[in-house]
Amino acid sequence: MRFSEFSAGQVLKAGPYGLSEQELVQFATAYDPQWFHTEKQNAELGPFAGLIASGWHTCAIAMRMVVGVALAGSESFASPGLSYVKWPNPVRVNDQLFLTIQVLEARRSSKRPDLGVLRWRWQLFNQEQLEVLDLEATSLFDLSQKANP
Repeated sequence: MRFSEFSAGQVLKAGPYGLSEQELVQFATAYDPQWFHTEKQNAELGPFAGLIASGWHTCAIAMRMVVGVALAGSESFASPGLSYVKWPNPVRVNDQLFLTIQVLEARRSSKRPDLGVLRWRWQLFNQEQLEVLDLEATSLFDLSQKANP
C-alpha cells in the first residue's frame, strides 16, 4: 500500500499463518535457545505444558504478515521503534495466527513534509481468538520523488 492509502481508524487483516514445530524450534535454536522453546520433552513438563514460540519469533511472523498486507510496494523505509510490545498468551506448535492492524495516525511530518509518519497497532490472535501479540509501531515513509520502487 502507498502511504496515501492509510487513514486513522482503518483496519487491515491477514492470515492465517500456520506455525510448525520445525519452524518454532529452528527459529528458537538460532535466536532464542531457551529450553521451553527448543527442548520438547522438558517443555512438556514445564509451566506451559509444551513448546512455545519465542516472543521475538511472534514479532517476526507479524512483521512478515504486515509486509504482505501493507508494506510491500510502499514507500516505507524505516521505523524509529515501538511504543510497547506485549505477549499476553503463548504461541504454540500448529497455531494458526491471524493479524489485525489498526491505523492510529497517518500524517506528514511537520518538520519534513516529504516524510510520512504512520502509527499503528498490530495484534496477533490464534485460532481460539486468544491474543498472542499486541504492539504499537511507528513506520516512516519516504514521500519524496525519489521514493523507492
